[in-house]
Amino acid sequence: MRAAGVVRPFFGRTSTAADDDAAREESLAVSAGLKRQDAGLLDELIVLYQHRLMRYLLYLTGNREMAEDTFQEVWMRVLVRGAQFNGKSRFGTWLFTIARNLVIDQRRKKTMSSLDELFESGGEEERSMSFEAADGEPTPFERFASLEDRERIAAALLQMDTLYREVLVLRFHEDLSLEEIAKVTRAPLSTVKSRLYRGLAAIKPKLAAAGEAGRAFAADAHGASAMPDAELVVE
Repeated sequence: MRAAGVVRPFFGRTSTAADDDAAREESLAVSAGLKRQDAGLLDELIVLYQHRLMRYLLYLTGNREMAEDTFQEVWMRVLVRGAQFNGKSRFGTWLFTIARNLVIDQRRKKTMSSLDELFESGGEEERSMSFEAADGEPTPFERFASLEDRERIAAALLQMDTLYREVLVLRFHEDLSLEEIAKVTRAPLSTVKSRLYRGLAAIKPKLAAAGEAGRAFAADAHGASAMPDAELVVE
């Protein structure tokens, strides 16, 4: 089976057994194609994931120049280290993991901070950045949100601490499961749940003025984050 041409967007879909089987088949095909260094497959992956990757990097770094530089480096890593993708997870999960690790490496070199400090909070440059998302596959709430509402929600996310913002973006923009987010962030599942819960609590007041899209985002997020209080982790 050729890997190029088998990549299909699973973004924003309700998962079924058939979808899960198809996703596993696709991941294995992508893995085989990357091991063969299939140029057609790499082109297809770039087209499919470029907007999602850039959006994630913009939210993660809060800096457009850094996001654009990292974007190029991520695809270089995919080209050079593609054989390391074993197909056991979705390609997008592996791609976001590479992106996150590169951001951490770059910030460590700049600040010499500990890993715990790197994502504790954003600086003034991050908080003041104007967000401009690239056009691409719409997220669930973007399908019915007005441009003004999307800008308000983006602004609300950019005002949050990076740890919480990252989990919200991966969950509700990129439609990753909590288990997939745990793989990307290399955090225990209970920690991911805690960050999601706290992030939602922090962003909810900011969405009051974000119209119908903001209310729907908050409602969907509340349902997706429901968990017993005993699972909360104090960080």
